[in-house]
Amino acid sequence: MSKKEKDVNADRFNTAINEIIDTGQNVDVLVDHKTKVQYLIVSQSGIGGGVGVTVLVDKDGKPLLAE
Repeated sequence: MSKKEKDVNADRFNTAINEIIDTGQNVDVLVDHKTKVQYLIVSQSGIGGGVGVTVLVDKDGKPLLAE
């Protein structure tokens, strides 16, 4: 990937929500400005930590789009 491609992709996603919940996990909702699709990211730092990413969907199973 070229530097120009990296610069373009850096502005593609925006963090709409960033919270730390009671369990110490970090919860983010990212919005892809190109497609308007929203993604849920849950991460846990420390030993045994990890990251989960999923597309948010509506009641019909279609990707949830940002306004």
